[in-house]
Amino acid sequence: MPWNEPGRGGGNGKDPWKGGGQQPPDLDEVFANVQKRLKKIMGGGGDDDGGSSQGPGSGPGMGAIIALVLVLAGIWTAWNSVHIIDESERGVVLRFGEYTRTMMPGLRFTFPAPVETIEKVNVAEVRSQENQARMLTSDENLIELGFAVQYRVLDPANFLFEVEQPEVTLAEASDSAIREVVGTNQMDFILEQGRGEIASAARELLQQIVERYDAGIEILSFNLQQVRPPNQVQAAFDDVVRAREDQVRFANEAQAYANQVIPEARGRSARIMEEAQGYRDSVIARAEGEADRFVAVYEEYAKAPEVTRQRLYLQELEDLYSNTPKVLIDADSSNNLLYLPLDRLGASGGTRSMPPPPLMSAGEREGQNSTATQTRTRTGREGR
Repeated sequence: MPWNEPGRGGGNGKDPWKGGGQQPPDLDEVFANVQKRLKKIMGGGGDDDGGSSQGPGSGPGMGAIIALVLVLAGIWTAWNSVHIIDESERGVVLRFGEYTRTMMPGLRFTFPAPVETIEKVNVAEVRSQENQARMLTSDENLIELGFAVQYRVLDPANFLFEVEQPEVTLAEASDSAIREVVGTNQMDFILEQGRGEIASAARELLQQIVERYDAGIEILSFNLQQVRPPNQVQAAFDDVVRAREDQVRFANEAQAYANQVIPEARGRSARIMEEAQGYRDSVIARAEGEADRFVAVYEEYAKAPEVTRQRLYLQELEDLYSNTPKVLIDADSSNNLLYLPLDRLGASGGTRSMPPPPLMSAGEREGQNSTATQTRTRTGREGR
């Protein structure tokens, strides 16, 4: 595009940096025009070209002001009277600073401020607080606990107006609750298996406290994040923990050994008991058999003493000769001589042990002795 040099285009003396044709309006002229229009609306003056002017009390200017005021008032009323409350919120309405009602979710209307104001409270949000403190247990030991409390707003009106600072009150109440629970338990229980019970008891106690304060808060959970002794005695407690772990390990090993040895011992004991019972039964049966045999022999002996005695004598000789080695010698008289090696009778392995003598009463023994005496006497007489 060529330069617009001075003197060209009719010699109008325009700025060479501006293009030809229509020029933009000057800023001063714009502000002057706006000022003139405002004066017309307010009724303060006329145009510069000698047009008719209107006084300050003329009708058209005052009507415009009233219309403008009404429009602004309508906008202000709509802006402060119509409220949209989310599903997770509740609207607490105050009339001249006093609580009147609680609005549920949806499109709601109130009187414009400053007659009524509304405060929205999120009742679905899960809020949390964390704290750490050093406490004294029931056995007078110091312990450091870090805990976290999760809660939500249950009653928005009570949450806003019953307690001045609900978050600060909740923090102090949670500290008081955990101190009370820890103060009634021993340190070993808290450090080891009692963490869950401690947290549950603290949550229940904290819920009772906030309900007593009407704080409008629901305690969702109470978690112990850190439970440990003070740093000054941490090493000693670590030794105690290791010793306790060794104790548990040794107890488990001993229990495993006992579980292995006790069944074996019980098995051996049961086997010995069974063997003893079998031996007892066999001894009793053999004794009963011997007794029955003795009774049978005695009954036969009572019927025929001589015949029974002779039969018993022959049976004993038969048993003796059948189990005893014998030597036959041919003598000159052609008589067979029976030789009994009496010196080897006791050492013979094939000799059957003699049965035990039958049990007899004293009267039976006396009768048997008298019978034996009479027999010996009669035999001696016959020999003579």
